[in-house]
Amino acid sequence: MSTIPEIRALPVPDGLEGERVDAAIVRMFGFSRTKAAELAAAGKVQLDGAAAGKSDRVTGGAWLEVEMPAPPAPVRIVAEPVEGMEIIHDDDDIVVIVKPVGVAAHPSPGWTGPTVIGGLAAAGYRISTSGAAERQGIVHRLDVGTSGLMVVAKSERAYSHLKHQFRERITDKRYHALVQGHPDPMSGTIDAPIGRHPNHDYKWAVIADGKASVTHYDLIEAFRAASLLDIKLETGRTHQIRVHMSAHRHPCVGDMTYGADPTLAKRLKLTRQWLHAVRLGFEHPSDGRWVEFESEYPEDLRYALETVRAESA
Repeated sequence: MSTIPEIRALPVPDGLEGERVDAAIVRMFGFSRTKAAELAAAGKVQLDGAAAGKSDRVTGGAWLEVEMPAPPAPVRIVAEPVEGMEIIHDDDDIVVIVKPVGVAAHPSPGWTGPTVIGGLAAAGYRISTSGAAERQGIVHRLDVGTSGLMVVAKSERAYSHLKHQFRERITDKRYHALVQGHPDPMSGTIDAPIGRHPNHDYKWAVIADGKASVTHYDLIEAFRAASLLDIKLETGRTHQIRVHMSAHRHPCVGDMTYGADPTLAKRLKLTRQWLHAVRLGFEHPSDGRWVEFESEYPEDLRYALETVRAESA
């Protein structure tokens, strides 16, 4: 059964006079630069009724029409065991886990691998039904390539209480990161807005009109080629630590997406970024008492750390 495509049309603001079509689409419709270019290449963009290429220039007052892409197919939760996912606390309101690398927090379009939600379902856990259907109970996330502590809400009370804490920055989220080089100063704060990368849908970047993002870091140990940092997040943007450390010219070791040295990662036998959520503290939703949980480094991160330490001896 065919559907009629949705067409959106807006007049070009005078302030965008002379901008490229793809740049205007980004500003006016909220797409990434890559998606805007794809729409133009597919013939789904018109300027005053005529087909427009991505590099054409717009004029103030002209009507820019875009055929909107079809919404992604709904994702479904597949209950399947997650190897290496450790349950370290479980009560009526919450379950606290150590998420292994290679596992997403919840299903999403294009992801066919294991998820925290699917793993909990396979283990017989019933979690909160609040939130979007595919991410029920999820109040915060870790990247697929990042391991460590997560809390998942089991009750509706817990979901609301925990979401409030993460939103109002009441929680204490601590990470350890092995980064390339030696940050100067050794302890400091990176305060730089983060938004979607203008040229890559899957990446994020420090950009002027991004969301406020604040990362605090302290040196734990310095090695010849890298530094081990304790990192506290004041905000919780996607890829925040990875983006901020890369922008600070000290990417997480093994994080080739954000500019890490592949030769160093190969020497340390790393296939992902050296980043682990080591501590998580929050007010328990049942009675408001402060609770904290800690997690040790997984085997691949321990090996890499021991190797750089030995090389520096």
